[in-house]
Amino acid sequence: MPDRRDDLDSWLDGRISPLPPPPGTFELIKRRARRRKYRRLGVTAGVAAVIVAAAVTVPQMVILPSLNTTSAAGVANRSSSTPTPNSSVSAAVSAAAPIVSNAVPPVPANFQPTSVTFIGLHTGWVIGQAGTPGHCATPYCTSVARTDSAGQTWQGGPAPLAGPADGATGVSQIRFLNLDNGWAFGPGLFATHDGGQTWTQVSADGMRVTDLETVGDRAFALFASCSGSGPAFGAGCTSYTLYSSPASANDWTPVGAATSGLSAGTGAGQDGAGQDGAASIVLTGTFGYLLGPNRMLYTGPVDGSTPWHAVDSVPCATGSAQADGQPAGALLAAATATSLILACTPPAGPGGPQSKLMFSSANGGVSWQQIAMAPAAGVATSVAASLAGTVVLGTDQGIDVLAAGAGNWQQATVAGAPAGGFSYVGMTTDSQGVAVPADPSAGAVWFTFDGGQNWQPSSIRSP
Repeated sequence: MPDRRDDLDSWLDGRISPLPPPPGTFELIKRRARRRKYRRLGVTAGVAAVIVAAAVTVPQMVILPSLNTTSAAGVANRSSSTPTPNSSVSAAVSAAAPIVSNAVPPVPANFQPTSVTFIGLHTGWVIGQAGTPGHCATPYCTSVARTDSAGQTWQGGPAPLAGPADGATGVSQIRFLNLDNGWAFGPGLFATHDGGQTWTQVSADGMRVTDLETVGDRAFALFASCSGSGPAFGAGCTSYTLYSSPASANDWTPVGAATSGLSAGTGAGQDGAGQDGAASIVLTGTFGYLLGPNRMLYTGPVDGSTPWHAVDSVPCATGSAQADGQPAGALLAAATATSLILACTPPAGPGGPQSKLMFSSANGGVSWQQIAMAPAAGVATSVAASLAGTVVLGTDQGIDVLAAGAGNWQQATVAGAPAGGFSYVGMTTDSQGVAVPADPSAGAVWFTFDGGQNWQPSSIRSP
């Protein structure tokens, strides 16, 4: 019987002709090969671009052109009383093409803080001078640093194009309302509405901004006519007007007639107009207070709905201004919307002793009661009150504390106490507060986390 495998082998040994591919197959293969080649070239170019970018990246978040803000004249529309941004500075900044790095910029060397502001337990900013004059990134050494860890670490950031306080120019103080809106002032005025990434100069119509505070969705500032020179920008001020602006805009307008054109020569117990005097602002969640140079206290809502009005005279005059623009003779603080603290601090030599009469008001300044007299040692510079009622007093020798409900003052324990004491103390909560040294060369700010009993320094520098 024939073997069928022989037939199969004969068939397999025959010629086999392969089928042709579908039309267009070879062109498709060529196009795909070209695309793969171009992709490889694109990746190679992208890697090269990253290498080049890394080579030119500098450890500064934004590089802006050098501007001479001291020569820019501030002009405002007096018919609306609304200061407008300085056009020459704004135009130059807008025309600049900043180089932005993704890296967190370091704090400039030799940072010397002059003011601090916090918007909660962890996030705050300081402003001051850093580096060496003549060797800064711009003609100015004004610098800003930020912390998001209650002073455990700091990082650098863009700063207003201005020098230190010098008569009618420069800035020395800083305030932030939230993560977006902040202001640098004293005596000039700069605003940021993007968290400090850019700063815009705002005209004060030839006046100096001696104080600025924020709450809710508004900012309040004192615009003053002053003649002081050098760092004493708040000296020789003869007239004050309270202005307000929505936090997200640079739309400053007077709060009302009662708080406009205030001078040390008008009001209770004053002798004549044109005298030198100081003033200060204190804000709560609902009401604000203005301690005028005329020994009068003014109050009003902080939502901008109505003008402020006079309450009554206070137990002591504000006196002349300190270096930061705050009064030297009367220091005002608020624990709640109606609970106020007033420290009457007559002139004394450096280091004291100074007779510090302390008063409290439970009705928004309508009446005052004397409380325990603060220690005589040291000259008072700043006062703060917590919601619980603890009073903290900064002096040129340290910090004194009157705990809520206590009858006697205690001297706080200050680690590494700076020479010259403190120029500012503030309480963020009942337990947490911050203080600025009178001598900026200390290069640090001090924190308390136990209601003011103990204070520790936080150096303004990168880790």
